Amino acid sequence: MFTDEYYMKIALQLAKEAFFKDEIPVGALIVANNKILAKSYNLTELLVDVTAHAEMQAITAASNLLGAKYLINCTLYVTLEPCTMCAGALYWSQISRVVVGTSDKNRGFLSKGLSLHPKTEYVSGILENECSLLLKNFFESKR
Repeated sequence: MFTDEYYMKIALQLAKEAFFKDEIPVGALIVANNKILAKSYNLTELLVDVTAHAEMQAITAASNLLGAKYLINCTLYVTLEPCTMCAGALYWSQISRVVVGTSDKNRGFLSKGLSLHPKTEYVSGILENECSLLLKNFFESKR
């Protein structure tokens, strides 16, 4: 029941909330021991803050909940490949796993030749079509 697809569906629902609030539709959650520690979506427009990406919000919330700066034994589920800023934060958090919906060929950390912490497992392509379509629809609505 608690599969990567299960949690990515929750992240996708968060991304849809962002979509309807006119935020770039990216959703993220952090899970440990099948318990959701933090959920978020992009809040850059609402907070007028370029650093208010879904991943950054989730990292901060999970760290606050755990009372720890390291997210060892935690998994981040995010609908879009993290940017360089978010990848840097994930690196320093030492998160154990990152599970991504769809890649970001232009602004994702992989396109910049960067990597996560050596102990971080990286999985991509979970509900890729659904995550990609939501982003495509959002940006088409802006044209």
